[in-house]
Amino acid sequence: MTTPAPVRTRVTELLGTRYPIVQAPMGWIARAQLASAVSNAGGLGIIETSSGQLDEVRDEIAKMRDLTDQPFGVNIAQAFVRDPAIVDFVVEQGVRFVTTSAGDPNRYTAQLKDAGLTVFHVVPTLAGARKAVDAGVDGLVVEGGEGGGFKNPRDVASMVLLPLVASQLDVPIIAAGGIVDGATMAAAFALGAEGVQLGTRMVSAAESPVHDNWKQAIVAAAETDTVFLNRHSRPGLRALRTSRSEELERDEHVDLGVLARIKDLYFGGDMDASIALTGQVAGRITAVEPVAEILTAMVADFRRTIIRLDELAR
Repeated sequence: MTTPAPVRTRVTELLGTRYPIVQAPMGWIARAQLASAVSNAGGLGIIETSSGQLDEVRDEIAKMRDLTDQPFGVNIAQAFVRDPAIVDFVVEQGVRFVTTSAGDPNRYTAQLKDAGLTVFHVVPTLAGARKAVDAGVDGLVVEGGEGGGFKNPRDVASMVLLPLVASQLDVPIIAAGGIVDGATMAAAFALGAEGVQLGTRMVSAAESPVHDNWKQAIVAAAETDTVFLNRHSRPGLRALRTSRSEELERDEHVDLGVLARIKDLYFGGDMDASIALTGQVAGRITAVEPVAEILTAMVADFRRTIIRLDELAR
């Protein structure tokens, strides 16, 4: 498969990547095996810190430098930070790009910017986007409620949220939630994004470290096969529909203790040990494929989609 030409946007200028495609920072999953494949394929791999296992994260970053000479980043999921010196930790790793999430953008932005890092903050609402821009971030990851993982209980779909934020704030935007291929990438660009983030698509990739049971469950899933937990409390959670998550869906509040055995699901394949944080886009994923093939096909399809729309507009 021919490697597509670069796609140039403000996002690629800030990230130093060939394509404006970022891998989501999923806890325990977003480590060197997956992230290096994304960076080597022209996107931006992200190393997570939400697991709280910073010694392991440090080792994963060291592995990244052995596996790729391309740019990569780190995420700081503020709700899970255990080390008060997390900014010092990230700076010491020598990375130049950070996404912050699950918390107040004022908490770390100034420190990270003072250290010379590029900072994007993940936002689920227009109010959150404005707050992040006021805090001094370089850009935003605008995350629609159809995405997997931790969500705002008052979720807003990307089709509404993305153009709303883009119409109000002039900063580079990476769209997250519902992105899986070139057509959805083109749609995100039409709505104001200059980059996209892939979560569930990367969980199901060949290089993803998760158990094949989860990957095959994604491949088998229909578009209705996710559940939203804690609709009326916090944190909201979107997960794959299983017998366990369907049972929890009826609970008024699901405590984070439900994640206690998450590694038994992620890496042991026990789909009822915990909940499999997964987005609605699972319903559009039909195969487990290598990261390079996913990104190459995505960029080629993105260009075909833009050309087709341009022809229709003439």
